[in-house]
Amino acid sequence: MNRKKGGPDIRFCPPAGLRPGRHCSMVESLICRVVRPSPPYSTIMKKTPIVLLAGLALVARASEKIVVTVTHDLDIARPAEVISVPFSEIQRLLPDMAPDKLFDHLLVKDATGAVVPSQGTNFKPEEHHDYYQDLVFQHDFAAGEKSATFTIEKTAATVPPYPAVVFARYIPERFDDFAWENDRIAHRIYGPGLDSPAAGGTRMISSGVDVWCKRVRYPIVDRWYVKGHYHSDSGEGLDMYDVGTNRGCGGIGVWDGQKLLTSQNWKTWKVLANGPIRAVFELTYEPWDASNGVKVSETKRFTVDAGHNLDAIDSTFAFTPAPGSDGELTIAIGLTRHPKQAIATVAQDEKAAWISLWEDFKAPMSGNLGTGAILGSAARFAGLAETGSDRLILAKVKPGETLRYYAGAGWKQSGDFSSMDDWIIYLTAWAQRLASPIKIAKLEAR
Repeated sequence: MNRKKGGPDIRFCPPAGLRPGRHCSMVESLICRVVRPSPPYSTIMKKTPIVLLAGLALVARASEKIVVTVTHDLDIARPAEVISVPFSEIQRLLPDMAPDKLFDHLLVKDATGAVVPSQGTNFKPEEHHDYYQDLVFQHDFAAGEKSATFTIEKTAATVPPYPAVVFARYIPERFDDFAWENDRIAHRIYGPGLDSPAAGGTRMISSGVDVWCKRVRYPIVDRWYVKGHYHSDSGEGLDMYDVGTNRGCGGIGVWDGQKLLTSQNWKTWKVLANGPIRAVFELTYEPWDASNGVKVSETKRFTVDAGHNLDAIDSTFAFTPAPGSDGELTIAIGLTRHPKQAIATVAQDEKAAWISLWEDFKAPMSGNLGTGAILGSAARFAGLAETGSDRLILAKVKPGETLRYYAGAGWKQSGDFSSMDDWIIYLTAWAQRLASPIKIAKLEAR
């Protein structure tokens, strides 16, 4: 199933009629006419009022902010929507702003003038250049609110960082876990140290995704690793989710039609952004057997945004197709049931390409947990399947193709979901938001 591209993120598109990479404002057009006249140059310049040139310069210097108007077409609420404005557009509209000030001399405000927390991204900091990607911030669209306006304003003083509500890091002190969280939920994936003699009786090969359930909005990952006892709830939440060698909450494998073929623990990690409102990191997996003599490797990029129970996951697969095959692999994204610990209710929507589990755990402390996986708008849906304890949603990929999907969890005891119905409503709304993305309708300097 091919669906229209889109997602919760907003990307800027130049207004219709403008050539990419070039935009002339009214002021720029006037300046062009004044300082680039047809010959003879000296004759025309003698007739050009100096006052006009001075006035134009004053108008150009007056551009101290950018006005951003965001729109969408849905009637539903869209909490924690991420608005992403490319730094290339900011620099184009505020050309006199020094590149080294783009990161820490911009203030975002909403229509009331209230400051909106924002974050700049630079995915190549090791190269020590201004490879800035986007300025990101968020807005809670109320039901029926289909437009919102913001300003991005230059500041004389440095804008300090906002309190972080997302976090991701490598955990060498616990056999190379990699853990991440936002204000809603936390996760971890197992690294190479867990598949070593040092791990002793806990030694394991698994690329499944674990879930840590939170009652609180503040970060808990570092605190829990130091505390050590996170399998019982002392007030902040707990880890009661047993992923083992299963897929857990959104782990993947190659589906050959009968069995699931999975990788070993992640091999390398890299953090690309780490808050305050967005964390981005990559994990790589070495080649594993995908049947018929095919070996496949994976690079997995996670985008973790504040206020979301689902993370965006971009998995890129490298492989050489088997001779005589259709040149594609079927990728399976899994959700794990825990029949010994919980009663699971399965839900799905093949048209919207999502699957869900709602588990009522027998232990009162564990509570009730929903997990879900949704294919991105460009993904090619290939059906549903089951193996062991894993419920699977399938998608086709070609060599080098990136599969985007969303996976995550919601815990009843967090206060965000009162029932399975609430969790299904959340997934349904997420799929609607993917099918009808919000867009930047206007981006102009003032």
